[in-house]
Amino acid sequence: MQKLHVITGAAATASRTAMLLAEDGERVRLVSRKGAGPDHPLIEKVAADATDTAELTRLLDGADTLINCAAPAYHLWPSHFPALAGSLLEAVKRTGVSYVMLGNLYGYGLVDGPITPDLPLLAKGPKGRVRAAMWEEAVSSGARVTEVRAAQFYGRGVMSEFGLLVQPQVLSGALALVPSELDVPHSFAAIGDVARTLVAATRDERVWGRAWHVPVATLSVRALATRLADVADAPAPRLEPMTERELALLAFTDPFWAELREVLHTPGLPYVVDYSETEEVLGIKPSPVDEVLAEAVQAA
Repeated sequence: MQKLHVITGAAATASRTAMLLAEDGERVRLVSRKGAGPDHPLIEKVAADATDTAELTRLLDGADTLINCAAPAYHLWPSHFPALAGSLLEAVKRTGVSYVMLGNLYGYGLVDGPITPDLPLLAKGPKGRVRAAMWEEAVSSGARVTEVRAAQFYGRGVMSEFGLLVQPQVLSGALALVPSELDVPHSFAAIGDVARTLVAATRDERVWGRAWHVPVATLSVRALATRLADVADAPAPRLEPMTERELALLAFTDPFWAELREVLHTPGLPYVVDYSETEEVLGIKPSPVDEVLAEAVQAA
């Protein structure tokens, strides 16, 4: 029987995931406030609010899996994420569908050494704690649930520190001011790899009750920017660390930037994700860095 997956959210990761499933012949109901998303005969786009538990429960009728890629605006996570997470989980409990959560690494807090998915969630900041609480509530609920945790995005159309502050400046030959260390190892996840990991999680009985890390490329910000410039045949990147004052000024233009302070990493400390279990169990490997960057260049 043809499977039906409900995906909440319609941004880049949700749309990529929907297309992968549809191209494999599986039906997708893509739920977002605006009813947006890619066009495909097997993708049904629905305008709905995922915090409306009754409506979401109705939309899960006949579904095999709920994949959540929706999130409030970055600066509203502490105030708005609990209501969204609660509605999603309640709808899952009412219907009994399998639940794949898209998460990130904030819940771990500061980690000295490789970040493995079995580490405790010890974050102290508000965004990290809300992420940790969402997972802890879901896994203790008795629902059939797993979480796919992604590192900072890079590549085409990403909304991330690298995607917003580095990528466009490198492509235009401008100076990039970066609010993080430039020369220490840092893990980056391509949206395509996030989508592939989400899809793999719907198809393997071993995923439930625990978290999985999206495969990543680990290199410094400067090294990734240099690879981008090479792929784009752009000038060598010009990067400088952003000062606290510059970050504070940037925060006046968008509250997103003010929220970065919580998740900026300790100077000199590598931020390296261990995805070995995802590769071994689910068979997902990171996409070649230059292919991901070439896709970004083509879309620019």
